[in-house]
Amino acid sequence: MSKATDKNKPPEKVNLTPREIVAELDRYIIGQGKAKRAVAIALRNRWRRLTVAEEFRDEIAPKNIIMIGPTGVGKTEIARRLAKLTNSPFLKVEASKYTEVGYVGRDVESMIRELMDLSVSLVLAEEKERLTTKAAEMAEERILDLLLPGLKPNELFAGDDEANPKRTVSQTRLKLKKMLREGRLDNRSVDLEVEQSSQSSPITRIFTTIGIDDMEKTISDAMGQMFPRKTHRRRLKVKEAVNILTQEEANRLVDMDKVVAEARVRVEQYGIVFIDEIDKVCGPPSKAGPDVSREGVQRDLLPLVEGSSVPTKHGSIKTDHILFIAAGAFHVAKPSDLIPELQGRFPIRVELTPLSKEDFVRILTEPRNALTIQYQKLLATEKIKLDITPEAVEELAAMAYRVNEKQENIGARRLSTIMETLLDQLSFDAPDIAPIDFTVTAEYVRERLADMVENTDLTRYIL
Repeated sequence: MSKATDKNKPPEKVNLTPREIVAELDRYIIGQGKAKRAVAIALRNRWRRLTVAEEFRDEIAPKNIIMIGPTGVGKTEIARRLAKLTNSPFLKVEASKYTEVGYVGRDVESMIRELMDLSVSLVLAEEKERLTTKAAEMAEERILDLLLPGLKPNELFAGDDEANPKRTVSQTRLKLKKMLREGRLDNRSVDLEVEQSSQSSPITRIFTTIGIDDMEKTISDAMGQMFPRKTHRRRLKVKEAVNILTQEEANRLVDMDKVVAEARVRVEQYGIVFIDEIDKVCGPPSKAGPDVSREGVQRDLLPLVEGSSVPTKHGSIKTDHILFIAAGAFHVAKPSDLIPELQGRFPIRVELTPLSKEDFVRILTEPRNALTIQYQKLLATEKIKLDITPEAVEELAAMAYRVNEKQENIGARRLSTIMETLLDQLSFDAPDIAPIDFTVTAEYVRERLADMVENTDLTRYIL
């Protein structure tokens, strides 16, 4: 694991050129070149900031971004893929679930606490993976102790006295170790003391209007440290026991102080918060009822985006260099409806364009995780070879585009409903008719979907 306190050298994964970042995003997301360029530059600026002289580093603030565009055009996916590309802590939240301080609901600082928890989990998993080999060796010795009690590894006999009973036991242990590594003892049973999974006790339930989730987690952790964990005896197969003991040993080997320190650096230097539906907390005051989550939420967000310290159970987290990406359709409100202070903290605005029929064709065929490829992989598990002709793809794209025009435009998400409806019968019959080769033609697409696409009332419920 890299040194948690070394901020001078950016991680290798962050050192990607904007062109390389855009090329990687192109593998999963079709179109939206302006948005990809904006996030690529923002990510590269992180590397640049960590490379400049230390006295200037803290003065350079991240250039936060607002993405403007209808649903289903790739806003969330761009941010998610960006974080995955650099292995950065990433959190997606919806602005509409937060309320102004003083009202029932979640406070905006909870997003930073969630981001820190995610970062700790990320670093902890990496550290456990790094220690897997050592933990497995320790688990192996514990299994041998169960199979051959009475002689510890440090007591193994290495002398020439053949009459010494320890020599026989030592040889037996070495033979068992070889058999264990070869998997020849997997089905043998052993009795093992395992920890019971911790359950939240009713006494730890904390009822408060602010930070209820965070308060419960903190109290539960504290209770778990105050009282020893209960164990119970289980009879397990050796293979399963090895896995459980490996996890236990990995937990013991991990230095949580180092994990938390590294996680804090990742959040403060490379964290990304994606705030969706930002347009829902701006605009004219509501006339239907109390308006508790608009301008108040914006004013609560402002300190986080400007840079402040947020207390968490892992220590105080500075938000000065966390990258905030906001997104919204802005059908009713406009970005200019945000309070001026918040507008100034999102200097980059990118408009994402609605998807065309040609975009749908590319979405169905080009990305590594294209829907057509997903269904081919799924049905291949039932020994069905699915082939979708180019003409069928064209017809699917045309129908999805037509439905989006007639009904609510949900962008690329419409393709999922179209594909699921198209292959509904085949998916249901697959176990009974396999193995077969099945070809989806344009005629089959029209036969399965034409009535639904043309019938507006039916489309409203099905597509």
